[in-house]
Amino acid sequence: MTSTAVDVRVRGVVQGVGFRPSVFRLAREHALTGWVLNGESGVEMHLEGTALALDAFVRELKDHPPPAATIDSFDVEPATLHGFSDFTIRASSRINPPTVRVSPDLCVCADCVSELFDVFDRRAGYPYINCTNCGPRYSIIQGLPYDRAQTTMRGWELCTVCEAQYRDADDRRFHAQPIACPECGPRYSLRGADGESALPADVDPIGAAARLLTDGRIVAIKGLGGYHLACDAANAGAVGLLRARKFRKEQPFALMARDLDVARRAVHLSDEAIALLESIARPIVLARAVESLPDVAPDNCEYGVMLPYAPLHHLLFARGAPGLLVMTSANRSGEPLAYQDDDAFGRLSGIADAFLVGQRPIARRVDDSVFRIGPYGPTILRRARGYAPDAVATVPTGRPVLALGADLKNSVTLVVNGQAFMSQYVGDLEDARTLESFEATIRDLMRLYDVSWDDVLVACDAHPGYRSTSWAERLPAAVHPIQHHRAHIASVLAERQAWDTRVVGASFDGTGYGDDG
Repeated sequence: MTSTAVDVRVRGVVQGVGFRPSVFRLAREHALTGWVLNGESGVEMHLEGTALALDAFVRELKDHPPPAATIDSFDVEPATLHGFSDFTIRASSRINPPTVRVSPDLCVCADCVSELFDVFDRRAGYPYINCTNCGPRYSIIQGLPYDRAQTTMRGWELCTVCEAQYRDADDRRFHAQPIACPECGPRYSLRGADGESALPADVDPIGAAARLLTDGRIVAIKGLGGYHLACDAANAGAVGLLRARKFRKEQPFALMARDLDVARRAVHLSDEAIALLESIARPIVLARAVESLPDVAPDNCEYGVMLPYAPLHHLLFARGAPGLLVMTSANRSGEPLAYQDDDAFGRLSGIADAFLVGQRPIARRVDDSVFRIGPYGPTILRRARGYAPDAVATVPTGRPVLALGADLKNSVTLVVNGQAFMSQYVGDLEDARTLESFEATIRDLMRLYDVSWDDVLVACDAHPGYRSTSWAERLPAAVHPIQHHRAHIASVLAERQAWDTRVVGASFDGTGYGDDG
């Protein structure tokens, strides 16, 4: 049969989610030749074969993309036939500034959890186990397109076995960029309250940390996007001590349950809440409290609960940690999450009795996301791990726009090629360290998408007393102030793509600055 050729461009969350490996395997199944690569706007491929095979390939890829992928556009165009003899994954290409959507961090998949507890598997008990379907993404990416050399894993060279799996099209770790194993990858260690003293090399640090938690101690645990402060949720003395050390008088602590049965004993869970808890994002879900846990959430009828989302969490519970842990952001009240080791040792000194420290660096702090199930379905209260920095809307503009947000519960948004990429939760800007985090988050997004101050339009709140507004006024960029309550209404219109719809909007907000001051 006569061969023909097409070029395919796919945009969306298509890098870091196993898209190229899926394309490779699918092309091989349909006897197609050509290539696939990560480009600045998504995934690009050139395919050659019969028209029947090409149609079947396109249809199957559209209908059955990788589980963590989100396809925004799928463009197919006729192309010149080059006569390729095989199909390959080419090195990533970048000529123009990137516009691709970055994958959020993904919870560990069932296959990796199974291997984690298989004593015959070479990654048994390895806290950094991952594959193309799961593991860190946004928290390790340092540049685009997404390749190992542009992640915090670039310092670990693959062993021969990992290298073979990375190259094997039939393996689940085919082109898994964070791939590692106990022989070639990063490790965990347990350190004392000073952040310096460590256990002997032959002592299991995760098991030792689990015993400390059982004994009522407070352990700082390095996770995907930063440190948590953990203790036994059922130990009132430990929870009260954590609250006192952290200077957190009333705000609730988040909980991590070993499994769904433990979560059900703590809170009432609807079907919608269970679906969220077990989703690939694994957010914290607020639900009505069932079990009495003194000092976890004072004067509150709800607990925020999440399930394990990293291999380390599963290992902690398996090695004897209490089935329900307080797992709260590692910081003093009002400060940003600690995510760098030296900063954590300094700021958490006097709070944590020990530190469970992983060697893999975290590229940026990413807190846990928080949801509540309301009468109209799930509502996101804090957008971070599992969701950031995905696009939340498309904006009809070709110019980059940086929206700085307000001073309370801050996050920022960068519009690139019409896609509004919202950052992870930043916090309240009244704290000096949080303001530094705000600035770092902006620099990070601008660098990631190669946006310059000469090109970007900065949108800020019109309130002259806001720290975000003062920061904007010092920028070498065009700045456009927006009245606070109008911005709330505009964000709703943007979410619904209702740009030309006439509306009457009501914004009930106790802060802001009116048109007349």
